[in-house]
Amino acid sequence: MKSEYLKYALRQLEALLRIPSPTGFTAQVSRYCFYEFANLGYIPTLTQKDGVLVCLGGGENPILLGAHIDTLGAMVREIKPNGRLRAAKVGGLQASNAETENVTVHTRGGKTISGTFQLENASVHVNGEYDKIVRTFDNLEVVLDEKVKDAAQVRALGINVGDYITLSPRFSVTESGFIKSRFLDDKLSAAILLTYAKYLKDEQKQPSRKVYVDFTTYEEVGHGGACIPEDVKEMISVDMGCVGEGLQCDETQVSICVMDSSGPSSRAVVDGLVEAAERAKVRYALDVYPHYGSDADVALRAGHDVRHCVVGAGVYASHGYERSHIEGLANTFDLLCSYLD
Repeated sequence: MKSEYLKYALRQLEALLRIPSPTGFTAQVSRYCFYEFANLGYIPTLTQKDGVLVCLGGGENPILLGAHIDTLGAMVREIKPNGRLRAAKVGGLQASNAETENVTVHTRGGKTISGTFQLENASVHVNGEYDKIVRTFDNLEVVLDEKVKDAAQVRALGINVGDYITLSPRFSVTESGFIKSRFLDDKLSAAILLTYAKYLKDEQKQPSRKVYVDFTTYEEVGHGGACIPEDVKEMISVDMGCVGEGLQCDETQVSICVMDSSGPSSRAVVDGLVEAAERAKVRYALDVYPHYGSDADVALRAGHDVRHCVVGAGVYASHGYERSHIEGLANTFDLLCSYLD
């Protein structure tokens, strides 16, 4: 991966992470991606579910590269009598690692109000049971950065049930190349696919196959990839690669998922990806992910007759404060280039 494309990918990643986009609250990030593709000279479309679909050119045997731009988050479930907010999670957000995070409440009127997720009665010097309490979204609350003491004062700010609550991503890149942030799942992959689109334009390359890119907006709640173009023969979900005990992948590699919770990936696609990785001297890992699902699984359940697989840069601490590496980003980009070019 040329350094200019790595820098572009990191710029896109930071820009995407700055736009809050929990499932159902994705209009702003979708329009950002729409205009980025348009500025590169493509003709994107916005789907009915606020996704972004674009064809990058090419010939026969159409393939779709899918990534999701929705993230985890929360929603106001109750305005408590003491002026705090009870939240309902959106997607797989875990209460135990949402605690003490800075958040923003987005009202229907367009206001943004900051706050913090805290355990009820969060002062250790007051709560003698603090370290024994199992954190849930029933005992976690949003403490607003406003002088409010009751529900009426909170409603006067414009806050109501159904307002979205977003968490600060805390994006950084270390000198050693580690990328740390919430929501690398899956904005890292979206940045890689934007970079692939730029690479094709800059290098004046035409893919030998017709290539679609599909940025979905409901993956975190299980129905992002249900609708894809009818001519697609193959779908690769470019999503996060899992890093953890019992797995081969680390943050510097690209993962090729041979089986997830829905069953095996298409053997022909896996074999083709492995051949492409070895041809390009890409560092990759083959892994089985028993607790993992993707938009490719959703497309298959929706009845689409497509070959499929999942690839992605290794990401540690999924659905929490996640970590990858610029080498994982580069290996994923190089694998896609080798497989498609």
